[in-house]
Amino acid sequence: MTEITLGIEEELMIVDPGSRDVVPEPDGQVLVQASEQAGENKVVSEFLRSQVETNSRVCASIAEVEQSLRETRRCVIDAARAYGARIIASSTHPWARWQDQKVTEKDRYRRAEILMQDSVRQFFIGGMHIHAGFGDDDRRIEVMHALRGYLAVFLVLSCSSPFHGGRLTGLKSYRQMAITALPRTGTPPAMRTRNDYDTVLERYLAIEAIEDGSELRWDIRPSASYPTIELRICDICPRIEDAVSIAALYACLIRHLDARLESGERLESIPPESIEEGRWLAQRYGTFAFLPHWKGAGGRIDVEDLVIELVDMLRDDADALGCETALARIPSIISEGNSADRQEDVYRQAILDGANNREALQKVVDLVIAETEPGPAASAGQDI
Repeated sequence: MTEITLGIEEELMIVDPGSRDVVPEPDGQVLVQASEQAGENKVVSEFLRSQVETNSRVCASIAEVEQSLRETRRCVIDAARAYGARIIASSTHPWARWQDQKVTEKDRYRRAEILMQDSVRQFFIGGMHIHAGFGDDDRRIEVMHALRGYLAVFLVLSCSSPFHGGRLTGLKSYRQMAITALPRTGTPPAMRTRNDYDTVLERYLAIEAIEDGSELRWDIRPSASYPTIELRICDICPRIEDAVSIAALYACLIRHLDARLESGERLESIPPESIEEGRWLAQRYGTFAFLPHWKGAGGRIDVEDLVIELVDMLRDDADALGCETALARIPSIISEGNSADRQEDVYRQAILDGANNREALQKVVDLVIAETEPGPAASAGQDI
């Protein structure tokens, strides 16, 4: 089997521990200190000054992914605390207004703002992107093609943005709705080879829509910078163990699909209608979704039953990758609730206890601050 390497990017928000509001202009030393402490990992600026992005080092195992996530979270949290702030790993803040945020002074950010105006200014959300390196260009594109059929599952597991503008939106992932304001988002077109991808890329270049592949903001895409496939549909997870389990599922699915290709099998092509409907249902209902059946059999399946089937199918892959424990946690994310579920529960309980809307939303921020802190390390697995 081909070696699989992994890397994770997280987009974090900086908040005030008193008001629990976002800090629009945090002390610049937060980023400087976090970057200096990042070691082999990276901490970099984001489009808005109230956010920072962490980039893990290249990891050879799920255990390394977990260790790297803990390291990057810890250096950012410690830097924020040193300057009177806290960090949340949530794809939206419950009430902070994008109109109050400040754009980071970088040429590429200014260019994006000029080109896209409020479409990008309102892009006050955080995500988690997982890179997987394996095989050659054609193999990665072919596996990516099949992975499109599982995108809704990754979204369900990671939903963490039920609030926006001080209210419950009725969506488990408001972030997905915000993303659609930007061009070239959503599900990538059907592509099975590097030549297919290059053809799409060249069409965009020919009409002067983009400068390079990094401006193709699909839910999953070939990275423009690394020999990886980048899963981008996920909301960011406050709990590190959830992020690690999602990374394990991604790695196991890649190994499973790659092995089928190696045996000479042609991977199935999921109808685009099923992919798009699944994405919407995941965005709307999260762990309560009934998704189009992943085997293409027609009808819908309870997402809890679906992930149980998936985990059972991938047991041998998890064993080979040394991430059995991380993969086995996947069904519990559904049965116990994802971050969006927990945020809603805390909010509703606070209202029942007599809190007003702002007080209840502050309880939500307190929850996410606490969950963002790295807890005791779990045994995620051995080297891939």
